[in-house]
Amino acid sequence: MSLRGDVCVVTGACGFLGKRLVRLLLEEEKMAEIRLMDKHIEPTFLHTLEGKICDTNLSVFEGDIRDGEFLRKTCRGASVVFHIASIIDVNDSVEYTEIYGVNVKGTQLLLEACIHENVVSFIYTSTIEVMGPNSKGEPIVNGSEDTVYDSALKFNYSKTKQEAEQRTLQAHSEVLPNGGRLATCALRPMYIYGEGCRFLLGHMGDGIRNKDILFRMSVPEALVNPVYVGNVAVAHLQAARSLKDPQKRNAIGGKFYFISDDTPHVSYSDFNYVMMSPLGFNIQDRLLLPLRLFYVFCFLLEVLCMMLRPFIRIVPPLNRQLLTMLNTPFSFSYQMAKRDLGYVPRYTWEEARKRTIEWLASQLPKERERIRAK
Repeated sequence: MSLRGDVCVVTGACGFLGKRLVRLLLEEEKMAEIRLMDKHIEPTFLHTLEGKICDTNLSVFEGDIRDGEFLRKTCRGASVVFHIASIIDVNDSVEYTEIYGVNVKGTQLLLEACIHENVVSFIYTSTIEVMGPNSKGEPIVNGSEDTVYDSALKFNYSKTKQEAEQRTLQAHSEVLPNGGRLATCALRPMYIYGEGCRFLLGHMGDGIRNKDILFRMSVPEALVNPVYVGNVAVAHLQAARSLKDPQKRNAIGGKFYFISDDTPHVSYSDFNYVMMSPLGFNIQDRLLLPLRLFYVFCFLLEVLCMMLRPFIRIVPPLNRQLLTMLNTPFSFSYQMAKRDLGYVPRYTWEEARKRTIEWLASQLPKERERIRAK
């Protein structure tokens, strides 16, 4: 099923995944219009798209996702919305009102705008973190959409993403003013890596400051399965095509799907090493402290920050929940997405790794210079 002739909206269009999806849509679909929605649309990004536009109109919508009128204007006449925009915060550095306003209220306002403007398909970019790991560090190995798990989420990020996902799936089959119905689904990617990944860049910077030795924050046996950004973009396209297909629409509407690929299962820290060892980086042999002592250290750090909060807000660089996430085996299969959406990873592990390393190599001199200049 093709999206030919459709008008689509991509929220967070200038983000890591948003950029990749926009390029994919321009390359593979002859859409009538693609609307790039973000707080700020980078002119340099638009310039990179000039050779790909062809017969598709590319429109820019700059604004706040918490502005209902702006959202209705953005969605007017559209048939499909890819909702990627969100605040990603893994150490609770963002105020709760801010992250809730964007991740939950923004999603709710966008859903309301879609219903008001007769948008028929809505794909929500969720995250593996709506599943966990929970504070007990209970592992999941090759889980599926049917896996039963006590999430007991602690991060404001994971809690707000979970609520936004629930609101999205509950909106499935809402009646539109023109008599049609809205169809929704949610995609839960694993940790996304690839060209433009700011987390990889951050780990590289930390390694440079540590004399080209990457910090070990996860034990080697805490296996996870990262997913390449190009494959996540393909999954979004397949979800939109499936929601447009009358024979699949009702079967997949209102459901969530885990998105992974054939990237080898490895710990977060060892994944950083796999990507950066060709660039001359080494990694610490073991954690800075035994894991239990590490938890005690994080607890004391959290208590100290809490005591100081009436006077100054300090966000600890590491907390117990983040340490749990980094040290819990947590992996999921993409087989249900393959069965229902027709999703098949387009990029092999070898190609994804090669592309990512090449990008990191291009960034390395800039990072060294930036750090040296401080």
